[in-house]
Amino acid sequence: MLDELLGRASLKERIDDLEEENERLRARYEAESERRADAVTARQDAEETQNRLEDRIAQLEGELERRDGDESGPSVRRRAKLRGARLAEVLDRLQSIRTGPEGALTACLDDEVPETVRDDLEDVLGDRFALLDDVAPCVCCADDAGLVSVALESPVRPALEPTWDDRFGLEREWFLPTGRYALALVRADLFALGTYEDDERVSYRGFESDVKGNHSKGGFSQARFERIRDDQIDDHLERCREALDERDADRLYVVGQRGVIDALVEDGSLEPEATAAVDATGDPKPALEDAHRSFWTTTLTVI
Repeated sequence: MLDELLGRASLKERIDDLEEENERLRARYEAESERRADAVTARQDAEETQNRLEDRIAQLEGELERRDGDESGPSVRRRAKLRGARLAEVLDRLQSIRTGPEGALTACLDDEVPETVRDDLEDVLGDRFALLDDVAPCVCCADDAGLVSVALESPVRPALEPTWDDRFGLEREWFLPTGRYALALVRADLFALGTYEDDERVSYRGFESDVKGNHSKGGFSQARFERIRDDQIDDHLERCREALDERDADRLYVVGQRGVIDALVEDGSLEPEATAAVDATGDPKPALEDAHRSFWTTTLTVI
C-alpha cells in the first residue's frame, strides 16, 4: 500500500521488466558467442584437415618426382603447401634452430641465385644446389653441417642480403598475414577489396564491370571490338584505382590477372607491398576469399 502511494510500485515493475529484458539479452549474447566460437573452431578444423591433405598430396607428388628423376639426377626430398597454424608451426621450428657463429645461412633468392651466395650454397648443398633454380624466387635456409636445407616461397619478397648467423633470419610477416593491411583482387571485369586484421577480414568492397568477352571474328569488326574492349577495361581500372585510393589500410597487396595488375600499377600512383598472379574466379566476395587464401599460402621445398 505504501509503495503504491509513493509511486514505487510502478518503478519496481519497470525494474523487474528491465531485469527480464537484460536476462534475455544476456542469454542471446551468450548463444551468439557460442555459435561464433563453434564456427571459428569448425573453420580451424577444416583448415587443418585441408592442410594435412595438401601435405599428403605434395608428399606423393614429391615421391613421384623422385622416382621419375632417379636416373636423371637429384630431386627435392619433400614439397608441401602450408598456411595458417601449420605454417606458423614450421616457421617456429626453423626459428628455434641454433648453430655456432655464422653457421646458419638465410638467403632471399630472385629468379636466379646471386653470385654473392652461389659459392656458399654450392658448398653446403653440393649437386642439390641445381634444384634451387626450379624453386626460386624463394627464401633459402641452410646450415653449414648440411642438416637443414629448405626453400620457402614467400608471398612478400623481402629485401635481405644473404646472411650467415647463429640462427635463420626469418620474419613471420614474410609468410603470414599480420597487422592491418588491404588485399585487392583485380581481374579485367572484376574488383574486390578486403581490409584485414591478421587473417580476419573487417571490411569489404567489390564490383563487376561490363567488359566484352573474347571475339573470334577477324577483319575490321575484330579491330573495332578490341578497341571497345580496351576502353571498357581502362574504365574498369580507373574505378579500381578510385576504390583503392579510398582504402583504410596503408599496406596493400594486389593479386589477380598479371597483365591487369601491371596495367593498374604501371603509372606509379599505387605502390603495393607485393603483387601475385592468382587463379580466383567467380563472384567478387568468394573470389576474394580464394585469392586471400592462395596469396597467403607458402610452398615449402626440402632440398
